[in-house]
Amino acid sequence: MTRITARFAELKAQNRAALVTFVTAGDPDAETSLKILEGLPKAGADLIEIGMPFTDPMADGPAIQAAGLRALAAGMTLTKTLDLVRRFRAGDQATPVVLMGYYNPVYSYGVERFLADAKAAGVDGLIVVDLPPEEDAELCLPALAAGIDFIRLATPTTDDARLPAVLKNTSGFIYYVSVTGITGAAAANATAVQPAVDRLRRHTDLPVAVGFGIRSPEAAAAIARIADAAVVGSAIVEEIRHSLHADGRPTVATVESPLALVRRLAEGVHGAR
Repeated sequence: MTRITARFAELKAQNRAALVTFVTAGDPDAETSLKILEGLPKAGADLIEIGMPFTDPMADGPAIQAAGLRALAAGMTLTKTLDLVRRFRAGDQATPVVLMGYYNPVYSYGVERFLADAKAAGVDGLIVVDLPPEEDAELCLPALAAGIDFIRLATPTTDDARLPAVLKNTSGFIYYVSVTGITGAAAANATAVQPAVDRLRRHTDLPVAVGFGIRSPEAAAAIARIADAAVVGSAIVEEIRHSLHADGRPTVATVESPLALVRRLAEGVHGAR
């Protein structure tokens, strides 16, 4: 049982949904990023997704693209991302951590080496958005063999013919993308999402997390009433951006501002049922 499975089981027993928060590793720099990560569980995050910075993030909107560029400019690498997880784990052995990103950096790092180092650092799951089920042998199956959950995305265009392939080797949870398009492009609508969540539950016993387009405590609470988790990324990343000096350096608000938003989001999600 991974930390992800254990956390969702714990929350199911409490009859409440999870708040999943996304931040980009190294945004705006490694030390500030670590302080934000360390504060997320205390602020109410139940699971943490950490973006692996990449130069060509095809699924990400302007906010997360900009965060990745800030992180890369500050010297963040995949090796340093794993070190960030390792440093976070030194003070938190309970909160599930999922790395989210693209296959190119993992391939360049070396799959076997990456999985060994990720497991040793304390990574619990992977979301690699540009590896379809037809390429499961590349990373998905080795990750599962290493004891790391491989979390797949389902989208509004994933029909019943495609869904079994998407779900076949998915573990941890299934991530439903609530809008067609990139992150932060549109607002999630719980009424429109409900039938999709119901359909996924007919096909799998995995928890269903809904993300993309959730920007407010009210929107997060609405999703939490119908799904097992609400995922918030762009809104948190934007709080970081707004807190920075004009030259991109962190200010005294760079840690507290995103954590304050997470506290409000957690109130919405945790009080939704």
